[in-house]
Amino acid sequence: MTDMTEPNASVPMTFDHIAQQVPDIAAAVAWYLRMIPGARVLYQDDTWAFVDAAGVRLAFVLRDQHPGHIAWRVSDADLERLARQHGATIHPHRDRTRSFYLEAPGGQHIEIISFPPDYPYK
Repeated sequence: MTDMTEPNASVPMTFDHIAQQVPDIAAAVAWYLRMIPGARVLYQDDTWAFVDAAGVRLAFVLRDQHPGHIAWRVSDADLERLARQHGATIHPHRDRTRSFYLEAPGGQHIEIISFPPDYPYK
């Protein structure tokens, strides 16, 4: 588990999304579109989806690809600095975002993520 006792008060973080592991991406998306008025798909393929549901961004991921997690967005420079601070490896994603994961108490996962400047869904 990563030690998060060192404060990061100087790092501006913005809540970004919650990711849920689901067995069927299409079924999860369809359910949220039916249940949450105004929900809309930001991105979807066979292995993950990104949905805006009443102002909350939800990612649906497959178990073998990503852990369920809560994500906070930081700048590229802060992503690099925080990864060094926590001894984490930054991973690029197919949507051009970059991130690393930390394990929080209770086995929860936290994703620290940065987006390219021209990313459409920040």
